[in-house]
Amino acid sequence: MRENIKLGLRENWKQFLILVIVNAFVGGMVGLERTIFPQFAESEFGVGSNTAILFFIVAFGITKAITNYFTGKLANKWGRKNLLVLGWLFAIPVPLILMTASSWNWVIFANILLGINQGLTWSSTVVMKIDLVGEKNRGTAMGINEFAGYFAVGVIALLTGFIAQKYGVTPYPFYLGIGISIIGLLLSFFFVNDTRHFVHKEQVSTKTEELENVFLETSFKNKTLSSITQAGLVNNLNDGMIWGLLPILLLSFNFDSKSIGIIAAIYPAVWGLGQLFTGRMADFYSKKIMLFIGMLAQGIAILLIPYFSEFYQLVSISIILGLGTALVYPTFLSAIADATQPGQRAESIGIFRLWRDMGYAIGAILSGVIADIFGIEYSVLFIGIITILSSLIIKFRMPETKKITI
Repeated sequence: MRENIKLGLRENWKQFLILVIVNAFVGGMVGLERTIFPQFAESEFGVGSNTAILFFIVAFGITKAITNYFTGKLANKWGRKNLLVLGWLFAIPVPLILMTASSWNWVIFANILLGINQGLTWSSTVVMKIDLVGEKNRGTAMGINEFAGYFAVGVIALLTGFIAQKYGVTPYPFYLGIGISIIGLLLSFFFVNDTRHFVHKEQVSTKTEELENVFLETSFKNKTLSSITQAGLVNNLNDGMIWGLLPILLLSFNFDSKSIGIIAAIYPAVWGLGQLFTGRMADFYSKKIMLFIGMLAQGIAILLIPYFSEFYQLVSISIILGLGTALVYPTFLSAIADATQPGQRAESIGIFRLWRDMGYAIGAILSGVIADIFGIEYSVLFIGIITILSSLIIKFRMPETKKITI
């Protein structure tokens, strides 16, 4: 069978399309909380502190980060599909717990389960798509993958905002989660095939050298991998702040749930849709330049947030922020794949995603503490400055990545 295996997007389009659809459902699970959670926390549980509200992101981020690492570590041993199906089993209780939670601790527990779900499912779909397409189409594959996931985040965030405006923040918005988790599980179990044998096919022709220590090289030592990893951490650090504090800031501007839903949804929607184009660009253009421009655009957009309070001004900032994130997100993953040997790829991606998603926790803690002590505006400015500094690390430390002939 292995001699009949062909790498490529066209050659494996049916299985690739199924994985794209599955990842849209994965993203939809996160979109459930994107718009309504600050209102949910305060109205249902009386949680008003910025730090306390953001603690659910800390629980989610740490859990997802650790799960990413073990998903990458175990992908070759246990199989990508098995980890994907396992991830969906952790998703099913999440909306049920959120609908019936009697205390804030149950909400935190639901987000721990959500973090495990996201780490297992999203990491698996990323690695499986890279396995299928081979070297030439990595950027395109990651662009489509991340588009599906994050566009779904935006769509579900918008839907939950509308539902909350009409019917209240609970339980109706969470009914979406029940359907998403069940359909995601059924698709994964019945239609997804494992892709480990594609790695063996690529292993024969690869010229990329093995890393001596995958964790240390990806995290700190290798200039390409570690530069990408720090930018990934900072990207999710600022996303954690946007996720937790932007709805609170918009409430202080007296926006209603519908308007907050639109503004909060535009950022991940542009981020998601933009990756259809930026992923393809990463197959042709300098990944280093794309990462630098993307991180810089994010930082500038974040710095502008406290100074504008009109609806269309904030929509414009959300668009810039979404475009900046679209430039970097698929490029992170395709650049990591370029710099690692096929047999080590899943582990290196898992380590990158460990640090990247740890950014959610770090960003939530930093921005929450600063917001409680100095105010939300100072928190936003601090995160914006960190993001610009990250872009400079890409600019001056990361070597130029290899170019792929297409």
